[in-house]
Amino acid sequence: MTSVQHGAPPSPSRGADGTGTRPPDPRERARARRSQMLSRLDIRTSPYLFIAPFFLLFGVFGLFPLLYTVWVSLHDWSLIGGNEGFAGLDNYVRLVGDEKFWNALYNTLGIFVIAVIPQLLLALLLADTLNRRIRFANVFRMTLILPYITSIAALAIVFSTVFGGEQFGLINQMLTAIGLDPIAWRGDRYWSWTAIAVMIDWRWTGYNALIYLAAMQSIPKDVYEAADLDGASRMRQFVQITIPLLRPTIIFTVIISTIGQMQLFTEPTIFAASLGYAGGNQGQFQTVMMLVFQETFNYQNFGYAAAVSWVLFLLVVFMGLINVWLTSRIRGAQ
Repeated sequence: MTSVQHGAPPSPSRGADGTGTRPPDPRERARARRSQMLSRLDIRTSPYLFIAPFFLLFGVFGLFPLLYTVWVSLHDWSLIGGNEGFAGLDNYVRLVGDEKFWNALYNTLGIFVIAVIPQLLLALLLADTLNRRIRFANVFRMTLILPYITSIAALAIVFSTVFGGEQFGLINQMLTAIGLDPIAWRGDRYWSWTAIAVMIDWRWTGYNALIYLAAMQSIPKDVYEAADLDGASRMRQFVQITIPLLRPTIIFTVIISTIGQMQLFTEPTIFAASLGYAGGNQGQFQTVMMLVFQETFNYQNFGYAAAVSWVLFLLVVFMGLINVWLTSRIRGAQ
């Protein structure tokens, strides 16, 4: 008889293939496959689910009104009667020959030039000044944003007092006191542009200055210290170091300012609130957006107003593409 060795380990059960491993359980394999599929699905779909609320809101409140405006622009449309018939491209043909549209576009571009360029230059200088070591720097930085958060009602009251009529305006009273002729702020085209540009710059210069200041503070201090050792003046450092390193930020503010100024509405409207959307007795400071509101709410020409809105949208896109082209050329030249 064969002796039995006590304490020996039991022999492993052999599988069907004769090896010493047990075959995997089919249920475990199914659960593993299901877990892997859910993991892949989660990785692929989670980002889309996270951004889905934005696109849903954009589709309802952004894309649908935009496309619906195209439909309205191709019809004769009124507030009471609604769709009064298909007009085709008649509204766009009317727009090409409409002197009021070209006058509004001329005013918009003119105010844009005399407002945005000084605004961004002044914002750069303010940001460079506040980037230095000066006393009460944080206080000055906080005051920059105050015009931006000031209510529109206060803005209207202040500037209606400053740029009032020829008899009651603060600036005209000062000019009369020193023997100069008063200025027709609302009657003259270019003086009205100047007044509106001052309102725009007062409200938005500090906002852009804070953007520039944030970008300046990200520039390494070692660069300026090396320039100091080389004997570079503060102005030379600003021109040859600060501005080149701020180029992406400057381009960003130019694009944003372009888009905002092409849709200029608030400042010229409150500049002469008693005139409504007319922009002066002869439309001397009526912008394109004011024309859209006038055609919509004063004349009930919804179809024509929609056509003007779409042309303005295409102009904004065109100017944005110009900015992108200039940006790519500047980056390629670096």
